[in-house]
Amino acid sequence: MARQKERYDQEIAPRLRERFGIGNPAAVPRLQKIVVNMGIGEAVENKNRLDAGVADLSTITGQKPVITKARKSIAGFKLRAGNPVGVKVTLRREMMYEFLDRLINVALPRIRDFRGVSPDSFDGHGNYSMGIDEQSVFPEINVDKMEFVQGMDITIVISGDSDEQSRELLREFGMPFAT
Repeated sequence: MARQKERYDQEIAPRLRERFGIGNPAAVPRLQKIVVNMGIGEAVENKNRLDAGVADLSTITGQKPVITKARKSIAGFKLRAGNPVGVKVTLRREMMYEFLDRLINVALPRIRDFRGVSPDSFDGHGNYSMGIDEQSVFPEINVDKMEFVQGMDITIVISGDSDEQSRELLREFGMPFAT
């Protein structure tokens, strides 16, 4: 079982129940899924960028990404509806906890001049979104074989009533919020 999942079941959930006065164990905030998205706009001109993005994201997450396609045509960007513009992965269960563990304990501390993630990036429903400028902060990526630098968006979907409960859940997992 994933280390963070065990920690959630044994330590974090009881602490959150006590802190927020939640009577029903099913009402305690918990992770539902983590979505990792790479927008690769350059894929319109260079198909190799999309292949490299697929390879990097599958290496980072351990799961095969889905290619996302443009919904609208935009002449200014030379984009047509249906063109591939990115890749994404939705992580659930064990893979989600493993990825969160690597993100918090390995990848975020490797970011240069890192001072913590924004504590204000919640959407009002308890979900947290953040961006990473380059994929090389993950140790699975070999910097010497990396073809291009690509950023990614990470959205952590949390079942909970408020941003406050979600922030506290992520803080208990060890998310390094800036002060």
